[in-house]
Amino acid sequence: MLRLSPLNRRRWQNFRANRRAYYSLFIFLALYVVSLFAELIANDVPIMVRYRGETQFPIVQFYPETAYGGEFRTQADYRIEEVQCLIQTGGIELCLDDPIEVMREASELGTVEGEPIEAGWMLWPPIPYSFDTINNLGGPAPSAPDADHWLGTDDTARDVLARVIYGFRLSVTFAFVVVAAASVIGIAAGAVQGFFGGIVDLFAQRLIELWGSVPSLYVIIIVAAIIPMNFWLLVVLMVMFSWTALVGVVRAEFLRARNFEYVRAARALGVSNARIMFRHVLPNAMVATVTLLPFIVTGAIAGLATLDFLGFGLPSSSPSLGELTLQAKKHLQATWLGFSAFFTFAIMLSLLVFIFEGVRDAFDPRKTFR
Repeated sequence: MLRLSPLNRRRWQNFRANRRAYYSLFIFLALYVVSLFAELIANDVPIMVRYRGETQFPIVQFYPETAYGGEFRTQADYRIEEVQCLIQTGGIELCLDDPIEVMREASELGTVEGEPIEAGWMLWPPIPYSFDTINNLGGPAPSAPDADHWLGTDDTARDVLARVIYGFRLSVTFAFVVVAAASVIGIAAGAVQGFFGGIVDLFAQRLIELWGSVPSLYVIIIVAAIIPMNFWLLVVLMVMFSWTALVGVVRAEFLRARNFEYVRAARALGVSNARIMFRHVLPNAMVATVTLLPFIVTGAIAGLATLDFLGFGLPSSSPSLGELTLQAKKHLQATWLGFSAFFTFAIMLSLLVFIFEGVRDAFDPRKTFR
């Protein structure tokens, strides 16, 4: 069981006292945990298939159409009538000739050509479409919300709700990875500058000023034009230009704290510089650091959406909320696209701001030591 120190217990109590932040945390965690299992919620393959007395899980394992008595060795398309009939009738080849008649005979007689039939079945996710599933019904695209597509479809007939679920997971995961990596680099750089000062601080500050003057958006656009963009490449590029946001705050806190009595006492006792920096000084600098984290998180989400909106982010096939916003701009008559993107961003960013507002108050020394 995880035990909290008295100081952290007081911080947790202060966080819980902020009801808006406390409930926002649980709502956000619930939404994110649900999105982690997006494949079980929105997918174009069944979760479970019962075929000839055998239980299969196509959602995690590849099954060709030939495994059900079909003709093709490619993955079975469980949405078409022929494959569904093969599964229900045990893979009888006549099913491909007249599936409706064979299903009727199988249900009435229990056998086809003398073979006993155990009726097969499929367990589908609540939304039988993945983020890249194209609905080939020949209707208009984008199409308005209906019983099959609760938030309608986009301009390539993909289900909007499925793309929102996957896009929410992608955006939040991207932001968390970028913030975690940028925080480690930025805090370490600011700690070294502030703790040692002098020529180290002067030289590092000039380098950061030069690096900060580089137009990050142009660099990302140039890289995207040369190298096919993917998730991890975009993470690296965003981290390269995000870590400098924390350096100034951490540096100022370390410059202020390095001459405190407890730091001098630790040095006199022979404690190493690394231990003093990250065991004694850093916890006292976390209040100012935590204050900036909401801006970095929301900035990472907005940066991903902006790049996708401009066409220089992830591939268009990715479940991107920025790409959904671009479609809403192109198709103003499809109001459901704009509303879906707007409310997703509004809810996600509002919850994050409320959560970090509570975290900031919880780390406030005036409230912690009241």
